[in-house]
Amino acid sequence: MSPAEAVAILAAGGAAGTVNTIVGSGTLITFPVLLGLGYSPVTANVSNTIGLVPGSLSGAYGYRAELGGQGRRTMRLGIPSLVGGIIGAVLLLTLPESAFKRIVPVFIAAALVLVVVQPWLTRRLARWHDHPVHARGVIPICLFAIGVYGGYFGAAQGILILGLLGITLSDPLQRINAIKNVLAALTNAVAGLVFLVAAQHVSWAAAGLIAVGSTLGGQLGARVGRRLPEPALRGLVVAVGFAAILKLTL
Repeated sequence: MSPAEAVAILAAGGAAGTVNTIVGSGTLITFPVLLGLGYSPVTANVSNTIGLVPGSLSGAYGYRAELGGQGRRTMRLGIPSLVGGIIGAVLLLTLPESAFKRIVPVFIAAALVLVVVQPWLTRRLARWHDHPVHARGVIPICLFAIGVYGGYFGAAQGILILGLLGITLSDPLQRINAIKNVLAALTNAVAGLVFLVAAQHVSWAAAGLIAVGSTLGGQLGARVGRRLPEPALRGLVVAVGFAAILKLTL
């Protein structure tokens, strides 16, 4: 690895950590960089997932104030994310590499629709928040599915989580974003552990550089994201989501 390549990976990791903390889709920065530098898709995906784990934890820590009073709920919601992440990581190691190219844009587009209509839909579903079936069924099942996707590829899983929790929880978007960072961190961490045990091709140099960059980026993302007003944060989610769709479909 040349010094220029190392700088490129480090910078990509920093940008990914920042974007992941504020919105999500940081993988769409680091993954293409690794591919462009000659890494195979599986090696790039595995190394990227492992490298982004410290950044996810850094971003979650940066949002610790918004997590106040949400510990029990976050732990409950984290269980399906963990289980889904394990299954998704196993699927990555067993399914064809090209499968996500047909699936990812559809998921991102659906998440963007949820983010855009979330204020209106939240008002319409105000009574649904108190229904006991709501907490026991819908959210865990959807988080499990997102966890599977996150362990498999991970791009825009933050947008998917924001879209889901935004219409099913009555909390402000910043508090929901704090939960999103924790759930994404859990999914990335457990997928990274699976890759550590089962994956044969990991570039530790690339993963290490992404880890350093994403950790710094996570702190920067928390500083910036926590100060954004809700309309600006919602607009940024939509903008990043559309960029993700374009990158994956063109």
